[in-house]
Amino acid sequence: MDLRTLLLSTLLVVTPAYALESVGEAVPVYSDSELIKLFETNTHLQQVKADDCQLVQDIEARARRVESPSYQFLYGDMLAWGVCVERDVELGVYYMQSAAHQGSPAALEQLGRYYAKGTLVQQDQERAVPYLREAASMGNVDARIQLAELLLSNYGSPLDFEDAYRWLYNTVTASKNTHSKITRLRVGLERRMPANVIARAKRRDTFW
Repeated sequence: MDLRTLLLSTLLVVTPAYALESVGEAVPVYSDSELIKLFETNTHLQQVKADDCQLVQDIEARARRVESPSYQFLYGDMLAWGVCVERDVELGVYYMQSAAHQGSPAALEQLGRYYAKGTLVQQDQERAVPYLREAASMGNVDARIQLAELLLSNYGSPLDFEDAYRWLYNTVTASKNTHSKITRLRVGLERRMPANVIARAKRRDTFW
């Protein structure tokens, strides 16, 4: 066998094997359920980096073209903090708001938290309340806690007390720290609520 034939046979054997290996290592696109878990643990940006930024084009396409709220929030957060993309805070907040308007609990909670603390946006606790209230109504535990904290700091409306108390009362958590926070906040709300309203809040479940 001459040298040219040997080289050709080597390429035919090696190249397909390398291609298959590359395909096998490709990172699959995240499902909505996977994204929700990542959002709940606030590990979504770390995951994008851990996947070597391989999914940036897929994430952007699903945010811009498909307008998936989960991907809009993910892409917005990436832009806001410059993770795997060039940082663009204004565009990042735009995509977060778009996701929030479509009912993404993670986007609603984060925007509420950002307005409450003045992160990336101008601090405005009153503006934070509607975001947190909506996320809290959808079961977001962090939003429920933050909403109660704002109400006890005299932001929002006294009319929100009953719902805030009911959501905390019906929250289930395995975290002792979270449980302690909820207990403290419930006591604080109870001091500002009539007894009959407290009793009514306890009778109503989270689906009302």
